[in-house]
Amino acid sequence: MKTRHLGKTGIEIPPIVFGGNVFGWTLDEKESFQILDEAFEKGFTAIDTADSYSHWAQGNVGGESETILGKWMKERGNREKIMLATKVGSNPGHEGRDVSRNYILKAAEDSLRRLQTDHIDLYFTHWDNEYTPVEETLEAYQQLIKDGKVRHIGASNLSANRIRESLAAAEENGLPKYEVLQPEYSLMERKKFEDNYWEIAKEYELGVISYFSLASGFLTGKYRTKEDIQGSRSEIVEKYFSEKGLKILNTLDEISKAHGVSDAAVAIHWLMDRPDISAPIVSATKSSQLKAFEEAVELKLSGEEMARLNDVSR
Repeated sequence: MKTRHLGKTGIEIPPIVFGGNVFGWTLDEKESFQILDEAFEKGFTAIDTADSYSHWAQGNVGGESETILGKWMKERGNREKIMLATKVGSNPGHEGRDVSRNYILKAAEDSLRRLQTDHIDLYFTHWDNEYTPVEETLEAYQQLIKDGKVRHIGASNLSANRIRESLAAAEENGLPKYEVLQPEYSLMERKKFEDNYWEIAKEYELGVISYFSLASGFLTGKYRTKEDIQGSRSEIVEKYFSEKGLKILNTLDEISKAHGVSDAAVAIHWLMDRPDISAPIVSATKSSQLKAFEEAVELKLSGEEMARLNDVSR
């Protein structure tokens, strides 16, 4: 599988990053191992998780996804073949988000223990706490990088101002720089990234791996009416039932039919083809969803088809 550069990190990744939020949530350990085996076999060897996944599931406290992933890598002996990304800052099970130096250093040790590895390839600030000076957060990462426990750092749900402040502080103080952004971005959610973060990514040559790539499943086309929505994502998906959302689905239907692929494949490919997007993050819980990954990678859309998707999603 042809790989892509992840910003200026020197890391090469597949064109789709596997989203590990499903491990310990919608998939138990055995099911997680099965889907991981299949994804690995197909060449999707970049995996994104977080210390907070999957604390929202009943009975969970956070760290379940990392624990399952760690067991899988240990049993398969494939850690060095995986580009491993995880996150810190959401402080699962407690009030408030924490990006203080002491918290990050402890949280990193906890993640390493759960993941059964000695290093994290890409460590994201998951959520921010703007009362913490950006220098303090970056100093924690500096220590982890010096100790060989983290190789590169990124930023997920930080404001554009805090990202710029962090990049400036890194330059001025000789601290590690964020090299990758992880924003929400999809055919349904374009404005926030394009208006606030796109210029930062271009200016600093940052890698970008986007999340909620299929708008919590809406862009797969499996939800055609509000009555179709069930389960944990109902409140999120319901907001997409608008004139715009239904027009996007109709356009996906037409293009996917013309190419004999799924709606999801077309939506993923649109992201893969967007300027400055390194790779979208996409989760899967069954083989048929992994097929959409392969379809997206192999798909070739015309300029006219891409223009139609751009226009309908504005």
